[in-house]
Amino acid sequence: MNVGRLVTEIDTELRARGSIERAEYEKTYLRSELQHYGTSVPVIRSIAKSVSARYPELGHDDLVVRVDALWSMRVHECRMVAVELLNLFVARLRCDDLALLERLLRDARTWALVDGLAASVVGPLVERHPELGVGLDRWATDDDFWLRRSALLALLPALRRGAGDFRRFSRYADSMLEEKEFFIRKAIGWVLRETARKRPALVYEWLLPRVGRASGVTIREAISPSPSSSGPRSSQPADR
Repeated sequence: MNVGRLVTEIDTELRARGSIERAEYEKTYLRSELQHYGTSVPVIRSIAKSVSARYPELGHDDLVVRVDALWSMRVHECRMVAVELLNLFVARLRCDDLALLERLLRDARTWALVDGLAASVVGPLVERHPELGVGLDRWATDDDFWLRRSALLALLPALRRGAGDFRRFSRYADSMLEEKEFFIRKAIGWVLRETARKRPALVYEWLLPRVGRASGVTIREAISPSPSSSGPRSSQPADR
């Protein structure tokens, strides 16, 4: 399997199925420094699924090489495909891949890439390897707010199912509750809302004594109706 050829094929299809108008809008909306083709998320996911169907036995090392190649294109949609491939092949990832994921998260600089990486890739990896929780502990105090957001969102999938480490989330959220950064405030509320799907009393008891410290963004997000989708929900900055 030729890496360059596969990446070129993906890039060509993304470009062909894009929209100039959508590309301009998304680049402005995301304040992105990347190139944008304007390819929709459903199309991006279908391309990634097509790759996974063609190469179902894709091994760990080949996966990492292809993700790196797609990411280095500095095209938003290519990076989205890389995230989708990591999601589709997340079972192939190993404990030491947290370093790779941290590098991608630091370079992502947008919720449109960070959220999928944190919730759909880092989350399952940490569930399989609980010892990686110390890495999340470090992220939760990092100067980069995208890493702090990722520490919160990595806990989301398990908490949504009624499992997970709420004690760890509580520790992170408590330390970030008075932050001014919108994406931190929204992430805390998002995780609380999704946790409340299975354990509303737990969330109520946690949030009530902290209402005076929590931002309006956090509280509104925590008590808003939960979407029906079980996948990661993009916290778009509509009410920033």
